[in-house]
Amino acid sequence: MSRAQKNNWQPNASLENLKARAALMASIRDFFAKRHVLEVETPLMCSSAATDPYLKPIPVDYQGSDPNSPRSFFLQTSPEYPMKRLLAAGSGPIYQICKVFRDDEVGRLHNPEFTMLEWYQPGFDHHDLMDEMEALLCFILGSAKAVRFSYADLFKKMLDIDPHHTSKQQLENCAALHQINLSQNIAESLSISDWLDLLMTHCIEPNLGFESPAMIYDYPVSKAALAKIRHEEPSVAERFEVYVQGIELANGYHELTDPKAQRGRFEQDCKLRKKFKFASIPIDEYLIEALKAGLPDSAGVALGVDRLFMLKLKSAHIEEVLSFTIDRA
Repeated sequence: MSRAQKNNWQPNASLENLKARAALMASIRDFFAKRHVLEVETPLMCSSAATDPYLKPIPVDYQGSDPNSPRSFFLQTSPEYPMKRLLAAGSGPIYQICKVFRDDEVGRLHNPEFTMLEWYQPGFDHHDLMDEMEALLCFILGSAKAVRFSYADLFKKMLDIDPHHTSKQQLENCAALHQINLSQNIAESLSISDWLDLLMTHCIEPNLGFESPAMIYDYPVSKAALAKIRHEEPSVAERFEVYVQGIELANGYHELTDPKAQRGRFEQDCKLRKKFKFASIPIDEYLIEALKAGLPDSAGVALGVDRLFMLKLKSAHIEEVLSFTIDRA
């Protein structure tokens, strides 16, 4: 055992914080119990995982009873896929508090293993779920009524850019104006969607949610992920994100229910993973079959519990709210 291991056996968080964390979990469960939302559990180790090229699931080899036929699994980046299978099976409103795992995510707001709250409401769209999110934040944090902006209105307000009708050059010029300077090779490799993400994280996010939570909705179609697309001018993805004190706290969708469209998005993700030389992820055929059977019109959202607890305690680092971070695991 190394000297570091001998010195780091104690928890990162204080015992007082861990007791407060337990109380927070009880409050979350109380919130959903009063709304008659069923708590569920789904596997953390699954045969597939999120195909999103910007997520890195952690693979697991399962030996099983036959040493000559090992199987590959993934620790989940989100319980989304199996929870949607429960929705398709007729579960009604459901929520889950669970551990999720993402490789290469360590920092003030990140630990590779973290706790997620995810819930789904049949019959809701993304605006209905924003209302419920607002109620949860008021209940847990005592926060004020949220301010809401469409993605387009936010970019126009803060950067004077129409994100639905812009060019790479305009976005690169805006980045330079805000002292974001990239090498020519990197700049040329970025898509419009990448530039929008860069401007959001560097110029917009740090200013959101200080007086009250900020909810951003109706994203460009390129950022649809697993959200429905509303075809108008311009078409938008019916998703939303929540920010408090400059911290991205939650990400929600009016859920895609079309199995053909879902497969197409998975296949596009797989092409991007291959292009970027990332590890391949098999398409979740269980989810596709669930969508074929009929996923009810629903909205769902994932919220980072550790970040929520950081906000409640006014903590500066995620290690203050975790019993053991990755370096002490």
